[in-house]
Order: sequence, then C-alpha cells, then structure tokens
Amino acid sequence: MGMKHHGGVVMKPLFSIATAALAFCLLPPTQASNPLPAMGASGDGTSVSGLSSGAFMAVQYQVAYSASVSGAGVVAGGPYYCAAGLLLTYSGICMGLVPFVSPNPDLMVRAAQFFAASGLIDPISNLQKDRVYVFSGTMDTVVHQSAVNATVAFFKGAGVPKENLLYVKTVPSGHALLTPAFGNHCGANEAPFISRCTVQKKKYDQAGAIFSHIYGNIKPPATARTGQLLTFRQTEFADPSSSMSEDAFVYVPASCAKAGSCKVHVAFHGCKQSADVVGDDFYGKSSYNDWADSNNIIMLYPQVRASLPFNENGCWDWIGYTGPNYAYKTGPQMKAVRAMIERLTSLPASAPGPVAIAQ
Repeated sequence: MGMKHHGGVVMKPLFSIATAALAFCLLPPTQASNPLPAMGASGDGTSVSGLSSGAFMAVQYQVAYSASVSGAGVVAGGPYYCAAGLLLTYSGICMGLVPFVSPNPDLMVRAAQFFAASGLIDPISNLQKDRVYVFSGTMDTVVHQSAVNATVAFFKGAGVPKENLLYVKTVPSGHALLTPAFGNHCGANEAPFISRCTVQKKKYDQAGAIFSHIYGNIKPPATARTGQLLTFRQTEFADPSSSMSEDAFVYVPASCAKAGSCKVHVAFHGCKQSADVVGDDFYGKSSYNDWADSNNIIMLYPQVRASLPFNENGCWDWIGYTGPNYAYKTGPQMKAVRAMIERLTSLPASAPGPVAIAQ
C-alpha cells in the first residue's frame, strides 16, 4: 500500500444505451480503447471503495467530494490526509508500521475542517449522511489494525453516526480484497492481493458486504453477468502529472440501458494491483461486477501506473507525489475521477430525448 509495499466524437444516429454499449464493446480490451460513454446514470447514490492505497484514496475522495458521495468501503486504509503531503515522511505511521506510534485522527479531522472552511473540499458535515464500511484483517502485515483503527476514529470525529459505521476487524485475513471464489488463501499478504476467506462457515464476499452496508437491502449477486466490460481512454480525464494509466475500465450491467436507472460505484485498486500488474484480477475476477449486475450499479475502475521517484508500485496518491493539492478537489487524481463520474452521469449533449452514446 505504501511505497515499500503493495497494497485505480462523431455522433451517429440515436440508439439505446444497451445497443450502444454492446457496439462499444466489440473491440476487446487489448485493442485501441474508446472514450468513456455518457450513460445517464443517477447522480444520487455514488459510492467508492478500495484496498490499501485504494482505500486511502476512497477515504480521500469521499471526504473531499462529500456532497456527492453516499458511502465508502475502506479495506486496509488509513484516515484522510494522514501523510499531510509530506511524501514518505509519515507513510510508515499511517500504515501502522511504527511501534507505539499511531496516526492521530483528531489532527486529520481538524485538517479536513480547515480545508472545508477554505473551500478546498466539500463541507465535512455531509459525512453525517454517509454509510461507511471499514475492514482490517487480523493477519494483515502491510497496513496494521492500529492505522485502520484511526480511520474509524476519524470518521466518528468527522460526524459519521455510529449506526452508519461498520468496522469488521476479526477476520483472519491478510492484506487483500476478499472474494468467494478467487484468490489466495485467507491469510496471504501477496499478489494479486485478492483472497478467499470463510467466516462462520460461509465464504466472505467483501463486495457484497460493502454494497449491503452502503445501500441497504440488495439483491443476491448475479450467477451469470449480463453486462459489458468496457475499456476506455483514461487520458481524456487525467494529465501526465497524475500518474494515471492510459486506459481504465467500466462495467455496465444490461439493466442500465435506461437513463437514471443505475448508480455509480468507484473501486480503487491497491499498489501493485493495477491491470498493468495483475491483469483483470481486480476489475474482472473479484465479485464487484456480480453484485453490480443484479443491483443496477455501474462499476468504474480507474487505473494508476507506476512512476518514479515516489510511485514505483503504482499506488494512488495519498502522500502528495502529484503535488500539494493531492487531497483537495483540485488534486490531479481527484478531479480526474470526478470527471469520469460526471461523464457516466451525463447525457450526450446532442441527444434531445432518448439517451444515446457515440460508437
């Protein structure tokens, strides 16, 4: 998760989103990618989640854009602005790796309040409506529970109601996203940082746990996916200084053919977990898309690439390697993700009635 460890147009005749999405996906991911389509998704109910540096990023995005985010899933991640923009100086503390020294959540709450008062992020009072799932495995040797405890304390201090905050911390897992049918053994702390765990004789499905907590009553995951996995040009949204990859991915369920029928969830991969490193393990083989398919959720998988000198492991920026505004709404990665969400929730400008996208 930290630097030493792992842990992301020419318009054609109008036609439906379902038809357009199918046409859009005829090219396999290995060929030249297309622009991210406008899908007319609902602007309400956008949520985020992530593992490791992706968890830090999920917290960061949720806090900065709290006016438009309804909830978050934080798997092995620390509190907002923990590194204070000082690159590697505090990264060990923020990961719980320094004995007897833990992150101070009160300082981070005060920093968020100051940034909000300065107009750099949304008012943190918006967090009072959010639902937050936090997870720390007892066998995690990359981001220790002392750091994740500070994340929970931060959210409490920032005003997230007790009943809206779920902390799962007794599962004997390593540093990983947990899926029911793919990955390493439960206690592993190694690539692809996806593992299988059994809790009370049931396979633990983390994506389902996250969605269930954020959205409440949800349908069971799809047994066969009906949607399309699209590869799109991320460079349209991210400048070179952002350390973001050329391409990213989005999963669009078949049920999202009607404008306004689907929400958006952003899943941030961890360090050493981008498509460049683990292929489709995170965006394709985890269970996110199964739950999204049956619950009208568009899955956005932004991608970060490795870069020198401070991001050799392809981590999301929670330490300031993209510049001093990394944790604000104007941070290079932050505004790029926001622009992607805005594209998914928008209608094509030239579409007077039925929703259409460019082929």
